[in-house]
Amino acid sequence: MIEAVILFFTVILFLLIGFPVAFTLAGVALLFAGIGLLTGNFEAGYLSALPSRLFGIMTNETLIAVPLFVFMGITLQRSKLAEDLLETLSSLFGTYRGGLGLAVVLVGMLLAASTGIVGATVVTMGLLSLPTMLKRGYKPEIATGVIAASGTLGQIIPPSIVLVLLGDVLSSSFQQAQLQRGIYSPETVSVGDLFVGAIIPGLILVLLYMFYLVFISFLKPETMPPAEVVNESEQKSLASLLWVLMPPLFLMVAVLGSIIFGIATITEAAGVGAIGALLLAATKQQLSFAVLKDVCQETAKLTSMVFLILIGASIFSLVFRGYEGDELVQAYLSSVPGGVVGIVVVVMLAMFLLGFVLDFIEITFVVVPIVAPIILALGVDPVWLGILIAVNLQTSFLTPPFGFALFYLRGVAPESIETKAIYKGALPFVAIQLFMLLLIALFPELVTWLPNKIYG
Repeated sequence: MIEAVILFFTVILFLLIGFPVAFTLAGVALLFAGIGLLTGNFEAGYLSALPSRLFGIMTNETLIAVPLFVFMGITLQRSKLAEDLLETLSSLFGTYRGGLGLAVVLVGMLLAASTGIVGATVVTMGLLSLPTMLKRGYKPEIATGVIAASGTLGQIIPPSIVLVLLGDVLSSSFQQAQLQRGIYSPETVSVGDLFVGAIIPGLILVLLYMFYLVFISFLKPETMPPAEVVNESEQKSLASLLWVLMPPLFLMVAVLGSIIFGIATITEAAGVGAIGALLLAATKQQLSFAVLKDVCQETAKLTSMVFLILIGASIFSLVFRGYEGDELVQAYLSSVPGGVVGIVVVVMLAMFLLGFVLDFIEITFVVVPIVAPIILALGVDPVWLGILIAVNLQTSFLTPPFGFALFYLRGVAPESIETKAIYKGALPFVAIQLFMLLLIALFPELVTWLPNKIYG
């Protein structure tokens, strides 16, 4: 069992050094498997299961939604949706204290529900809104914090890539947990269940962001001054707002509504979203062969990265199990005082700390398959656990030193803004996300109520 511990920390070490995630997971695992075969400490039968694992990934229809949602998100980004939304909302709210910050949060929410891609949202919002916020006298910490935190809403508000990936991982974990409990006709948990369960927590998180900004605007008005109205004719009307909002809202309702009400599967809905994004870009005259080529290339890059990591994680999990690592983790968690509550607290704390050095994909594919079957075998609701993990992983984008949202923003922010200002600005929003995590833990109905109402 000691080999499993060494394997896990060796992988973490190589990731921290900077080696590619997919190759690190697969390479280190295969190296340990080879050493184990030579020393007689590893059974070759585990490696023989690898082809079927890889074939299972290739034939998994749920995972087809990943490239389709990525395609949809990048297409909407290229259609200048964010630019139109930000311009309109800034005109409506900018004359109030903190109004521009509220506009950024709302645009971030809409982009999250439209694209589901954190990096694209943060970069886009950083390029569009950060110069304006600084010009209007916003404190750099506030401006950067709002942009980075709003970008991470794509983690929890559906359609979210992390929820698609978590749905696939939790589905197999849930079935494994039921088999361990002697249930040989196991139920399943779908990505659609996670989408529905994430709606209320996602909206509450948006409201918490907005409440924080309003509070700071009254406590320290000099940090978020209102904009001066130079020309009344430049102010946007409510009708213009609706005109800008209707196309993306219609697309969101079409995608999520078809999933929630069982009209289409997650993969079919993702296809509808991809086609809808193309039509929306075409109507805005932002669709050309060059744009389509760029979108396809970016989609291929992101999708390849995700699936290579998934393959690497499958190899790692096989080798980890071959060294009885899952039994070691189960034995440790069983010894944690406090029963189910204690185990969940320990796992959530471990994921939060790992989020300082690893990103959400690595944690999803490496850590979740190890701990999720153990927790689910104790009778924990899989949808509640999935949303709890998703909100926890959301913090990994904002926690220094390796928070990816901070890196994305640092890349587009002016040199006059110090990196420590970006880090400092993100910390209050990390606290808000942890508070949201606590609310979900204390009130599971925030997650489970809506799925129960819809699906019974």
